[in-house]
Amino acid sequence: MSDPSTTTLVLMVLAAVCAGWVDAVVGGGGLIQLPALMLGFPLAAPVQLLATNKLSSICGTTASAATYYRRVRPDLKTAIPLALLAFCGSLIGASLVSQISRAAFNPIILVVLIGVGAYTLVNPTLGRATDLRFSGRRHLLAATGVGFLIGMYDGALGPGTGSFLVFALVGLLGYAFVEASAKAKIANVATNLAALVIFIPAGAVMWKVGLLMGLGNLVGGYIGARTAVAKGSGFIRVVLVVVVGAFIVKIGLDVIGQLS
Repeated sequence: MSDPSTTTLVLMVLAAVCAGWVDAVVGGGGLIQLPALMLGFPLAAPVQLLATNKLSSICGTTASAATYYRRVRPDLKTAIPLALLAFCGSLIGASLVSQISRAAFNPIILVVLIGVGAYTLVNPTLGRATDLRFSGRRHLLAATGVGFLIGMYDGALGPGTGSFLVFALVGLLGYAFVEASAKAKIANVATNLAALVIFIPAGAVMWKVGLLMGLGNLVGGYIGARTAVAKGSGFIRVVLVVVVGAFIVKIGLDVIGQLS
């Protein structure tokens, strides 16, 4: 593949800034970044696009995780086991990526997204304050189970991982949106790192593109995390609904295309 033009690189960096901001607030930056990579590099192999997306994303998730940690101080007794199991799940998912058909996942993910969006809309108080559903060992088991399953999805496919993590931590475990976003970012760093452990030795990363996009993603992630903490749970809820709605439209069109 020939070197990309300056115009292409600038557009990729701008897309990465936007993706980093969205990802830091509520996850779902891949909805912006992966389509941008597909448009900018139509001849690249899917694994190259996924690997380059992960390199860029880890820069933004690391910046936003650090910002959330400084400002929110999430409970690491839950966040670290969550991240460790997410790492393991992502390793498995990334190792299976060449054997998984995205078409098989799209209808399932579409149903899940519609459920997430509907549940969030009909529960206006959801995520305003932390009200944990479980305690002790049951809480840890639920958190690590969420981390492993969503981590596996992230390694194999990716887009929407942050949104799924946030919603699971809010809807299933009972965290407020800000606390959930902080923990989700820590777990997201782990899933991105695990995927890169698989992708880098395979030579799948487009380094020049990925590092430049990573810089943009880092800036977007830092700004997004500060915005989310300053605006609070109500703001994050609104962004979650918008991002999930965009996912429903995108994946719904993919499913229609598969059936036609």
